[in-house]
Amino acid sequence: MEFLSEYGLFLAKVATLVVSFLLVAGFIIANREQLKDRPQGHIKVTNLNERYRQMKDALLEAVLDKDAFTQRKKVEAKEQKAKEKALSKQRKAVKKNRGNDSDDQAKTEVSQRQATASETASEGVEVRKRLFVLNFNGDIKAGAVRNLREEITAILQVADKRDEVFVCLESAGGMVANYGLAASQLARVRSAGVRLTVAVDKVAASGGYMMACVADHIMAAPFAMLGSIGVVAQLPNFHRLLQRNNVDFELFTAGEYKRTVTMFGENTPEGKEKFQNDLEDIHTLFQHFVTEYRPQLEIAKVATGEVWFGPSAKELALVDDLQTSDEYLTVRAQDTDLYQVEYKERHTIAKKFGLAAQSSIEAGVVRLFSRLMAWRHQAQ
Repeated sequence: MEFLSEYGLFLAKVATLVVSFLLVAGFIIANREQLKDRPQGHIKVTNLNERYRQMKDALLEAVLDKDAFTQRKKVEAKEQKAKEKALSKQRKAVKKNRGNDSDDQAKTEVSQRQATASETASEGVEVRKRLFVLNFNGDIKAGAVRNLREEITAILQVADKRDEVFVCLESAGGMVANYGLAASQLARVRSAGVRLTVAVDKVAASGGYMMACVADHIMAAPFAMLGSIGVVAQLPNFHRLLQRNNVDFELFTAGEYKRTVTMFGENTPEGKEKFQNDLEDIHTLFQHFVTEYRPQLEIAKVATGEVWFGPSAKELALVDDLQTSDEYLTVRAQDTDLYQVEYKERHTIAKKFGLAAQSSIEAGVVRLFSRLMAWRHQAQ
C-alpha cells in the first residue's frame, strides 16, 4: 500500500507537470496565431485641448468654492453650445449656396478639406487650424525612427497646407545612416507643403541637430544644447596586448579599403589616413545637408563640433526662437486643435517581460549610482 501510495503521488506530479507544460505551450501557440492576424501596431491620437481643459477644470475646482465653480461651468457650457450652433448654421448656409457639384466626387480627401477651408473662410466661417504633435527621443541607433515613420505617414494622409507638424525632439546624436533616415522622415513633411516646427527642450546635437535643421522653425529652451555639427569615431586597439601574449590575429579582405582600421590588428598609417578621409567626407555631407535647410547659417563657424546653449545658438542662427515646447503648445491651444500622434507597437508576452526586466535593471543601476554618489559626498 505504501508503494502504491508513493507511485500514485509520483504519477500525480508527472501529470501536473505535463498539464502545466501543455497549458503554457497552448497559450503560446494561441497567442502567436492571434498576433499573425493583428497589425504590428496602431496609431493613438490624443486631443491635447481636452487634456489642457481637464487640467484647468481640476485646478479651478480645487481653488474655487463649489457654487462658483458650478456657475462657471454652466456659463462655459452655454457659450460653447451657442458657438457650436452658430458655426453649424454658417456651414449649412455655405453648403446650400455652394450646391452639389459633381466634380467634388473626384477630389481626394485632402483636396476636399482644402476647398472647404477656403470657401468657409471666404464666407466668414471660423475654421480652426490643426497642429499634430510628435515626440522623438533618440538613442545612439535612432531607434525611435521606427515609430516616427509610421506617425508621419499617418499624418500626411490627412494634413494640408493649413496644418502644422510639431516635433518635440531630444537626441544627442548617434549613427550616421540611422539619423540620416530620421531626418529624411521629417523632410517628407516639408516636401508635402506642411509647416514643420521643432522644439528642443534639452538637447539636439550631432544627428539630433541634423533632424532639427530640417524644420521651417526651430525653438529651444534657454538651457538646451544644440550643435555638434561634426563626426566622431573611436575604437580600442588590442594589437600590442595580443602580441605580448603570442596571439595572432588574421584578417582576410578583398578590396584595398575593405577594412582600414581594426580593433585587433595592426593599424597602418595608410589605413588610418583613409579612415580619417572617410570621416571628413561624412562631415562635408553633413555640412551640405545643414546648409540646404538653413542657408542663413555661417556653416564654417558652426561646423566645428562645438555645442552651444540656447542664447548663443540663437545668435549663431542655429535656432529661431527661445521658447519651451509647453509654452508654445499652451498658447497655440487657444485657437488651434492640437492632436498628439503616437505609434504604439504591440509587444509579445516575451518582449513585455524583457522590457520589464530591462527597466528594472536600469532603475536598479540608477539607484545604485545615486546612492554611491550620495555616500561619496557624505564621506567628503
